[in-house]
Amino acid sequence: MHDIKASKKMGNDIMVSFEVDGKNLFEAFNFQDLIDMKINASDLLDRPMSYRIDQAAHKIVSKK
Repeated sequence: MHDIKASKKMGNDIMVSFEVDGKNLFEAFNFQDLIDMKINASDLLDRPMSYRIDQAAHKIVSKK
């Protein structure tokens, strides 16, 4: 799991950025993906650092 550093709305997706081994990586999630994971899209955009990403599973989880 990696800490999400930033997020941005890009069309119908939310793009999140995170760091792995010193490299900035990006992954996109559509709104249905976020609903299925019970992630509030507005909160992810407003407070991206409150979330972590499991890149292999293409999943976002709250740090809480």
